[in-house]
Amino acid sequence: MRLKVIRFLRLHFIIAILYLIIFSAKGVGGAQKRGGKYTVMAKKMDLGALRQQIMELHIDKELKHDLLEVINEKKHYGLVWEESSEEAWDEMQDKLPVFVEDATKRLDSAPEGSPNHVLIEADNLNALAALTYAYAGKIDVIYIDPPYNTGNKDFIYNDSFVDKEDGYRHSKWLSFMNRRLNIAKQLLSERGVIFISIDDNEQADLKLLCDDIFGENNCLVNMVWDLGAGTSAGHFTRAHEYVLIYALKKSLIPNFSGGEGVIDDRALKKKSAKNAEFNYSFKAGTKFEAPDGFELSGEWGGSEKTKLISGRFICENKKLKEDVVLAACWTQKNQMDSFFAGNETFDSKGQKVIEFYFRDNGKLYCRKERDTINPPSVLRNIATTKQGSALLKDMFEGEVVFDFSKPIKLLTFLFSLRPKDSTILDFFAGSGTTLHATMQLNSEDGGHRKCILVTNNENNICEKVTYERNKRVINGYTNQKGEEVPGLTHNNLRYYKTEFVPRDQSNFKSRRALMASLVDLLCIKNNIYQEQETFGGKKFKKNVLRYFKDEAGQMLVVLDERVVSIIIPMIAEVATKQNPLKVYVYSDGAYAYEDEFHKVMPVIELCAMPDAFLQALEGGTDILPKQKYSEAMMKEFQQNEELAMQNEEVVKEALSDDYDYVLKEKEDNVTNDIID
Repeated sequence: MRLKVIRFLRLHFIIAILYLIIFSAKGVGGAQKRGGKYTVMAKKMDLGALRQQIMELHIDKELKHDLLEVINEKKHYGLVWEESSEEAWDEMQDKLPVFVEDATKRLDSAPEGSPNHVLIEADNLNALAALTYAYAGKIDVIYIDPPYNTGNKDFIYNDSFVDKEDGYRHSKWLSFMNRRLNIAKQLLSERGVIFISIDDNEQADLKLLCDDIFGENNCLVNMVWDLGAGTSAGHFTRAHEYVLIYALKKSLIPNFSGGEGVIDDRALKKKSAKNAEFNYSFKAGTKFEAPDGFELSGEWGGSEKTKLISGRFICENKKLKEDVVLAACWTQKNQMDSFFAGNETFDSKGQKVIEFYFRDNGKLYCRKERDTINPPSVLRNIATTKQGSALLKDMFEGEVVFDFSKPIKLLTFLFSLRPKDSTILDFFAGSGTTLHATMQLNSEDGGHRKCILVTNNENNICEKVTYERNKRVINGYTNQKGEEVPGLTHNNLRYYKTEFVPRDQSNFKSRRALMASLVDLLCIKNNIYQEQETFGGKKFKKNVLRYFKDEAGQMLVVLDERVVSIIIPMIAEVATKQNPLKVYVYSDGAYAYEDEFHKVMPVIELCAMPDAFLQALEGGTDILPKQKYSEAMMKEFQQNEELAMQNEEVVKEALSDDYDYVLKEKEDNVTNDIID
């Protein structure tokens, strides 16, 4: 301790000497009052002269060396800003956010196996923190379109618009984004990717911030999105925006798959010792890209010859009019056999065969979709913001409900670069374009992407725009012209709101309350939503046990560990190796009840109260702010510490005041406080 104090005083002594040298050498440049404080403004001076001044000082060599070290220290490259407080962050010092479903807004009439999408009405900082309890390391794709901080009432900080004249405008925006992106990083899977739309107002700052959070080496690209005509912006027409793209671990990301990667290649070669000629039958109706009546006979094709063996090689309505047998050195017989038999076909490189077709030169071509593509860093002719706004206006019968909605095509292009079963998160959901694009892309390519949206309900935007838009997408709607637009019916949607539980880690009841409040999150995590009225023929109280079962599987949440011995025989009746039961058991610690469940372990997946929940309660995570303790809580902590020094039986008795832990194991003697 003494050594630390000496070092501290020495550092400040060095700084004081430096100030004296500067002011004596160059004089005081003046004093300026700012924000009620006076700051001394010294004129710049040559560092060489300053070093010389230090060398001439009559002080010991060690101190002189320290002074020169301070002067010679190189500046570090990076981003510096004034950290700003935020009400949503401070709020989590005392309480923890959880989700509660608004069942009145549930849309779940889709066929079995359809994706279950989630809309969360919440401050996105609170929602992100809550999502980490169950979704840390589980999100495959994040797309966000944050406020651009233009100063035109597009960015709200602590319930106030930040305008152009605010001297801390950029600092507030960076504080705002820093907290959210740090949590977003915790949510990304190992192969996760984040897409961030931005414009020139904060692009440079955002790039540096993301380099710091995700790592400069994990930047995939700073993509330029060509807006087309653009808008007048002073000296130049602003005709572009950006999409910053980062990976959690770039080394694990293969080349992007899917999207626009169609290639055409000849399906025949020159005759040689390796390429033998053989006959192949083509049915009438095979695609033929030639004018009606176009016909070839005999042989054609120069060095890559094709010979007509039987039938007429003639075109009608862009197809072969008759069956023909052709002789050539065909290169893809296996693929041809598979494709013409009506099967989904891939070549040896994994490229999907879209079609075989003849051109007007009589040669057979194969059209394939590359398994990997390299998208350009400049996106042209994708879509414009005007198109996005026009679509939204059309969906709401001409009413302007949201400004500058992102176009569907931009997002479907981005999402097509990632796997078809990705879980997608957007915590700046706005009008809900991300979910709309997810459902649209699923319908186009047969994907099973799941989307989680987060937005606040300022001016009823979550209910009246985000939810209503995607409700219309699912159910169908009538557009501005009075035309019926069919719904994308193979989708479910659930609506959640944020609630809070006390962050009092010492309170035994609070721990149970948190676990009970997190059941909805467990449903979201496991994609199992249909709650059953009974389990094992018994109807349990919801504060004791909850059972969920649907096409995705089955899940049991045990909120009162007293029933463990009672439900073991019931589990044996409902769970099998083919249809296992995921079991969550409340545990005031890491105890997972493995001994109690040993008889049914082959047919269950046993989980204690998730670690993330306990860490949140105990402040063992950097996702949440440090807990603010009252004097009463500190006194209670002290008492608990003293109690913990006593024997185990006393502790157990003290923590279970509200519970009768004496139960008979037979079902017919189950107490009334468990069975409903």
